Amino acid sequence: MDNRSNYILREDAGHGNVYLAEDVVAMIAGLAAIRDVDGVTAVGDSTKKSLASQNVKKAARGVKVEINEGIVNVDISLAISYGYNIPETCRKVQTKVQSNIENMTGLKVAGVNLRIAGLNMN
Repeated sequence: MDNRSNYILREDAGHGNVYLAEDVVAMIAGLAAIRDVDGVTAVGDSTKKSLASQNVKKAARGVKVEINEGIVNVDISLAISYGYNIPETCRKVQTKVQSNIENMTGLKVAGVNLRIAGLNMN
């Protein structure tokens, strides 16, 4: 298996290895930001409307994930609705992304870096 974009989550000689693709962690992060935090309208080029059609792979666009020795660093580009407090919304995104990745994968999140790339006026 190509290990460039996969992380060995568990090695088990008796049952086999469990690999986790960085793209899966990116999807977890993108979905946490856009679905779980009010005021976030887009991650990368995926909007809440496009995710409503169940195209969850789009949630990984605009998300960069690096996994080194069980430590995850995440960079996310997102858009926020006009009128929302940007620092408060960003703290909520960082908390939600970190907790979702840690709870779903067992990996430790070292940082969630955000880039506000747009402001939605709707």
